[in-house]
Amino acid sequence: MVDNGSTDVPEISAEWYRDVVDAAASSPEPVRWFVGHATEGVILLLGALLLLAALSRRSGGPHDRALALVAPLPALLAYAGSEWFKTVVDEERPCRAIGRAIIADACPPPGDWSFPSNHATIAGALAVTTLLISRRLGLVALPLAALAAFSRVFVGVHYPHDVIAGVLFGALVAVVATPLLARPTTELLRRRAGRADGPAPKLASRSGP
Repeated sequence: MVDNGSTDVPEISAEWYRDVVDAAASSPEPVRWFVGHATEGVILLLGALLLLAALSRRSGGPHDRALALVAPLPALLAYAGSEWFKTVVDEERPCRAIGRAIIADACPPPGDWSFPSNHATIAGALAVTTLLISRRLGLVALPLAALAAFSRVFVGVHYPHDVIAGVLFGALVAVVATPLLARPTTELLRRRAGRADGPAPKLASRSGP
């Protein structure tokens, strides 16, 4: 284990981090530019895939429409959980603890903790939610989530175990939260549809003079 402030970092994760950032530093400039900008772009692309998956369900029954309505929520819940874990674990960023040259513009400031990776968490949640809604789009989203997670190590701001934990946590939140949120939403939509399809109220007859 590597002593990292208040947290012991697995030695294998620290070694992988050193290997990846050293390879990043010696990689061609176009590769450094692409991976350095990949995270935000991939997160946006994952959001677009989730939106497409949700829109594909809008014309279906109550359960399909419920999935479309709750689709953004697992990623938001996963992000909130990730932020909470950061305050509990207090793991220093590897770019500060290990001191290797990194290709990121700057190491995040002290107090911006490393474990788990927020980007990887959001990517995992978006990809798995997309998979639960649309298998075809989800199979595209999964490798994109892996790319987003890897890019955080490549630029030097996270350990490998930070991004692995983030992806797994985001995926777990998506798997648990999506059906839990969709179930009551489905019932609400069914009740609303039942009221809309019910017989129109009869008008009271007016008596003649």
